[in-house]
Amino acid sequence: MKAKRQSTQQGNQTMLDEAQQVLDWPFPRPSNGHVPHILAELREAPPCVIRIPAGAVPSRRAWLVTRYPDVTQALKDPRLSVDETLPGAPVRIQLPPGEKPSSFLRADDPEHDRLRGMVVSEFTARRVRTMGPAIERLINELLDDFESKPRPADLQDAFTRQLPTLVIARLVGVPDEESPFFVESTRVSISQGNPQRSYAAFMTMSERLRELAAERAADPKDDVMSRLAVNYMAKGELTMDELVALVRLLLIAGHETTTNQIALNVLSMLLDDELRDAVMANDGALIPQFVEEALRFWSISQDGILRMALEDMELGGVQMKKGDAVVISIPSANHDESKFPDPGHIDVHRDTHGHMQWGNGPHYCTGAPLARLEMQLAVKILFQRFPTLKLAIDKPDGLFRRETVFHGVYELPVTW
Repeated sequence: MKAKRQSTQQGNQTMLDEAQQVLDWPFPRPSNGHVPHILAELREAPPCVIRIPAGAVPSRRAWLVTRYPDVTQALKDPRLSVDETLPGAPVRIQLPPGEKPSSFLRADDPEHDRLRGMVVSEFTARRVRTMGPAIERLINELLDDFESKPRPADLQDAFTRQLPTLVIARLVGVPDEESPFFVESTRVSISQGNPQRSYAAFMTMSERLRELAAERAADPKDDVMSRLAVNYMAKGELTMDELVALVRLLLIAGHETTTNQIALNVLSMLLDDELRDAVMANDGALIPQFVEEALRFWSISQDGILRMALEDMELGGVQMKKGDAVVISIPSANHDESKFPDPGHIDVHRDTHGHMQWGNGPHYCTGAPLARLEMQLAVKILFQRFPTLKLAIDKPDGLFRRETVFHGVYELPVTW
């Protein structure tokens, strides 16, 4: 109970820099890929002090917020800034914040509202519904190719990575044949441990997007990049750097998160026959509930939600000072027993309203409607076409990615 004793000892008076016991963060997940066990212990006490590892910026201390009510407040509180360019702002990805690598994702209003407003109409529920037939066709094309492969086959490489990548690439205006380049560039850019390598990949990806944006500005197509160039950049309302950052964010968020979540959704069903039968019964009537519950359960946004206090404030029973860094644990909130009883298993009949995987407040995920549609169609069509699909390994323990901002799998070997 070391973590519990530490948090209790700190009480409500300890200042961030005065804490005698500091936990090294991020916390590794267990071999089964579930959320770290220590989070349940930490929820029994006020926010504790952790140490963010060095990377693009030096190591620093931060408050870790774990309880559901505290996470809810932290995500909505305007006194907690997301702006990665502020002096001393905490950074998780290994990229210099001065480059504004996260576009509006790490910006406060009015900048956040200005940039987000330029793309939000691309992802409304009404607009996304019109994409359904095209996404279904793409799913079936990918599964046709997958079916022809020797068994066992890697479903992650052939399907769960390909689908979101191609969907978002086509939407923003990246040619299909270039999508593998952007997948690899993204992987390296947001990986941990080698800031120089991450930055090099980030710059190479950004330069290619700059070239594509210039092409779209000269010869517009029916894609997001063209509309940003014509509707905003040509009128002086958006710079080329801002356009590139916007498109880069859409590409990374649009394929990295959805790729890993689809793979984990599939894995959940491959590991539990009863769950699979329940989800697929009645033509997949429970698929929407299953997708939301799997989002809650896996909580892939595991350690990239950071803030900085703009003024002295109280949160979760501790006094935070202006300039303090704050880390918000989405996995912990999604497994808070006070909100989701018995959170350690997937229950398709659970009321998952209020889970935090999409975020909360002004930074609620812009692409949620599109990601939901992709996840639901992927599960439904995959298991309808491959009813005997099963894992090609005895245990999944070696599949899970380590030292990544988003949880996921390296591969998904299956047979049928």
